[in-house]
Amino acid sequence: MTVAEFQRLLLAHPGETMHWMLPDKSFVPAHYHITEVGRVQKDFIDCGGTVRSLTSCLLQIWVANDTDHRLETTKLSTIMRIAEPLLKCSDLPVEVEYESGTISQYPVGGAEITPGGLLFYLGTKHTACLAPEKCGVDGTGCC
Repeated sequence: MTVAEFQRLLLAHPGETMHWMLPDKSFVPAHYHITEVGRVQKDFIDCGGTVRSLTSCLLQIWVANDTDHRLETTKLSTIMRIAEPLLKCSDLPVEVEYESGTISQYPVGGAEITPGGLLFYLGTKHTACLAPEKCGVDGTGCC
């Protein structure tokens, strides 16, 4: 989901509670905070020598002990609007950083409106060889 798609969903459902479903079908506790909205850029060289760059909008979700806290779509939409100059681009993919034992990043894969509010589905990320033809991952080894 891109920043533009994410913001359209927030604006289309003002005042709704948001829920975040992790890939294992568990949920982020309802009293979470979004403590950061950031533009993250990763510049790197793959194992085949190609220079690459990945950029995303990263929302940091943090859970505190204030169990009465609830973030709703209108407030997050306002935060996203304030972040627009920093993000620089509305077609960035939206990802969530969340700590549950370890810090993990999840792409926002989709959303739906439910009786309980706006439900976001978080996907998974995987590692991969980006230069298999140069790397010999066809069974001959890597790098």
